[in-house]
Order: sequence, then structure tokens, then C-alpha cells
Amino acid sequence: MRQRFENTVEFWRFLWQRFLDDRAPDSAAALTYTTLFAVVPMMTVTFAMLSAIPAFQGVGEQIQSFILRNFLPATGETVREYLVSFTLQARQLTWIGVLFLAITAFTMLVTVEKAFNTIWRVRQPRRGASSFLLYWAILSLGPLLLGAGFLVSTYITSLSLISGPDAVIGAKTLLRFMPLLSSVAAFTLIYATVPNTRVPIRHALVGGTLAAVLFELAKMLFGLYVRLFPSYQLIYGAFATVPLFLLWIYLSWLIVLFGAELVCNLSNPPVWRRRSLPRLLALLGVLRVFHDSQRQGETVTLRDMRRQGWLLPEDEWDELTGFLEQEQLICRVSGGWVLCRDLAHYSMHRLLSHAPWPLPRPEQLPESLDEPWYPALRQTLEQFQLQQQALFGASLADWLQSRDVRPALEGSSGGR
Repeated sequence: MRQRFENTVEFWRFLWQRFLDDRAPDSAAALTYTTLFAVVPMMTVTFAMLSAIPAFQGVGEQIQSFILRNFLPATGETVREYLVSFTLQARQLTWIGVLFLAITAFTMLVTVEKAFNTIWRVRQPRRGASSFLLYWAILSLGPLLLGAGFLVSTYITSLSLISGPDAVIGAKTLLRFMPLLSSVAAFTLIYATVPNTRVPIRHALVGGTLAAVLFELAKMLFGLYVRLFPSYQLIYGAFATVPLFLLWIYLSWLIVLFGAELVCNLSNPPVWRRRSLPRLLALLGVLRVFHDSQRQGETVTLRDMRRQGWLLPEDEWDELTGFLEQEQLICRVSGGWVLCRDLAHYSMHRLLSHAPWPLPRPEQLPESLDEPWYPALRQTLEQFQLQQQALFGASLADWLQSRDVRPALEGSSGGR
């Protein structure tokens, strides 16, 4: 139990550090700015898609009311009125105006995908037809699926077994959780489809559940803050709705991005999180696997590395392969990576001098490592540290005044 608790605490600490390293607060700020311009176009496009089908007449207003009621804090009545008014005005635009609104909505989706690809360390975003089809599916099929789901839920709610006098015990309680279940479904769909990589649906469901729960808690806490600390009205007056709305959007995107971090890092091997090795050891381990695979005429993937015992997260694997590709040591082929250079003509000195990571100190090295090159590397690093101490052992004052420095160097070199 204690080990499991420590592992859980370490995982959430690791997750929070990744959240900060990925500059998620900055991404949330950029998404807040984009959302401010895209929220009305998104709602307008939704209305346009639903009004095109006679069966969905009047459903758009119900969906809008449901979303604004469940995705804004209880104190957002003024914001609801403004958004409804803006949307009604936008629906009077010409087709050119609607096209401009659609482009604005596309821009928001591009920004969201960039933020998610940064979290998942995706270096190649969607391009061309694939990105257009994804965004078009979200803007066209999304409202239709919402409308169909809303009609089905309305029909189920009207059944006597659910809301009548003979309703099944617990049915009304289940209906009260419908907003939470809708949030879970929405966040799960976002995490599973937006990143340009394969996301396991079970991981997306876990992240969607966390984001939905945090979203509900944030709504309650935000409403409580507005009611108990009304000092913002004394400062901003009638303008107070705008900063509160921006703050709420920013908080919402922080929750969405934190859930994305959870979904991404659920795929990372837990052993690697607990076992922090210097990057040089991982680099040499990767090169050893490439060297062995070259002899057998096989490609190398991240799955092969993990099968060999190197439980690398995807971001570190991308970092290592990016460096090796830059050094023209490996190249990408269909099915993985291959070694494209004879390592007999590439020295260890060149590798260390070009690598962006510092040499590890002996105390940072593990006691043992199941690699044939590790004993020699450990011994070499220990000797290197001793020689470095001998070469630079003179005091800083002697170095700055050039006293007794060269004799120390000559003596140390003569001793070797």
C-alpha cells in the first residue's frame, strides 16, 4: 500500500511538471483569446447545420440552452444573454459572413490541435485533406450528433418509466447526472480524435472523466467566489462580466489541457518515471538496439525499444531519434527507423561533443545496468572525473592570477 501510494504521488508530481514544461498555461491563454472570437461562430455554424434538417427544427435553441446552462457557472446569466443575442444577430448574415465565421471556427480548431500536438509531442500535424476533413466533420457532424443525442435523451426523459408517477427508482437521480455524463462524452471524444496520433479509448475516457469532474468542481467554486467576493463589481462596475467570462474560459482550457496531459502520460511506462536515468545512457542504449537490429536487417520502433528493456516515454524517444537523425546516424523508413551509417567511422568523442546533454557524474549512474557497454562507460567516466579534478584542482584565485597553475597542469599530465 505504501509503495502504491508513493507511486501515485510520484505520478501526479510528474504529471504536474509535464503540465508546466509543456507551457500549458500559455497555451490556455492563447486558446482563451481564440475562443473569445470563435465561440459565436461555432454556435452560429451549429444552428445553421441543425436548421438545414427539418427534423431538428427548434433543437438548436434547446441545445444552446443546455450547453450554456451546464458549461457556464451559475452566475453567467449576463454572458448567456449576450451570447444568445450575438448568435441571433450572426444568423442574419449573408453567406459571405457565414463563410467568414466558419473560417474563424476553423482557426480555433487549428489552435486546439496545435496545443494537443505539443502535449503529445507530435512533430507532424495534420495537413491538407486530412485536417480539412477532421475540422469539417467536427463542424458538420458534431451538431448533427448533438441534435440526434438530444432528441433521444428528450424522448427517454418523456417516458413514464423515467419521469412519470411509476418511474423506476433511481431514474431521476440518473437524470441529474446527465450533464456530467455529457461532459465526460464530450471530453473523451476530444481527447480521442484531436491529437494527430493514436490515443487508446480507455485512456481518453479516464482523462474525459477527470476533466468533467474538475469542470463541475470549477463551476461550483467559481460561482462561490463570485457570490462571496463581489469586490470585482466595485472595480469594473457594469464591465465586470467581460473579465469574469475571460477568467472562466481560461480556467476551462486549463482543465482541458490538464486532462490531455493525463491521457498522454497514461501511456508512459511507470517504471521509467521511477527510474530517472541520464540521457546519455538512454542514447547509448538506443544505439545498441539499432546496431543489433542492423545486423538482423530489422527496423526499430518505440515498441522494440520497450521490448528490449528501455521503457522510454514517447517524448524522450522523439528527442533521441531527432538528435540521431540530425547526426545522420538513423533515418526513417516505412515501419520504423534504421541505422544508416557505419558506426565504426563515428567516434564516441564526436557523439559526446555533439550531444546536447551534459556528461553524467559517477554518483548519478546506477549501480548496474544490463548493457554490455555499461561497465566500461562507468569506469571511463570515473577516470574522467579524477583527471578533471587534477587538471582544475587549483584554486580560483590561482587561476585568475596565473599562479601555480601551469606547474600543476604539467605535474598532473606528467603523472599520467
